[in-house]
Amino acid sequence: MISFEFRREKRMRQVIAESELFGDLPPEHLDEIVNIAVTKNYKRGESIFFEGDPGDGFYMVASGKVKIFKTAFSGKEQILHIFGTGEPFGEVPVFHGQPFPANAMALEKTSLIFFPRKRFVELVYSMPALVMNMLAVLSMRLRRFATQIENLSLKEVPARLAGYLLYLADEQESPDQVELEISKGQLASLLGTIPETLSRIFAKMSDEGLIKVEGKRISLLDREGLELKE
Repeated sequence: MISFEFRREKRMRQVIAESELFGDLPPEHLDEIVNIAVTKNYKRGESIFFEGDPGDGFYMVASGKVKIFKTAFSGKEQILHIFGTGEPFGEVPVFHGQPFPANAMALEKTSLIFFPRKRFVELVYSMPALVMNMLAVLSMRLRRFATQIENLSLKEVPARLAGYLLYLADEQESPDQVELEISKGQLASLLGTIPETLSRIFAKMSDEGLIKVEGKRISLLDREGLELKE
């Protein structure tokens, strides 16, 4: 009988090998990455780290979803990003040795792969390909945050929603239909608005024939119309 530990390690290796960060590394380097990795499990709503905690390593999602967010003194929450399977997060403090700049929480039952900072940095020195992969991932992350800042500061909420739906369509490779993987309350926070406003915009877009909403499934009836709203 195959042990639970063996299955867990096999699953961890698969996630690591298929990720953008480690995907093109040779098998012997993947072995070294797997050897320093630690599996951590979280319940829905459980905190992973808080803003200001020491950046003692970074994480990769093995299963589930994680939100990265900031909280204002007023208690208002702004979601910065939501990460799914194979995506790393919290990696920037690994290099500059500073505390985590935001909070992280599991949105559902989640399994994470943790890479301790000291041991990972030691590996980086011996793997030039890993450095290039990390630069690519961080560059993509920077571009994504730049777009988010532009959306939140320069665009009205309908334009933000239209842009997000088109982004999901591209990400899910489904031009005519998308599946929301987060609640509408979480989506409102991600777009920098409140649920009531988001619901009104969904209703208005539906009335305009741009979309059709069926629970978390949204049909994009008029892509050109959505693009004009961006």
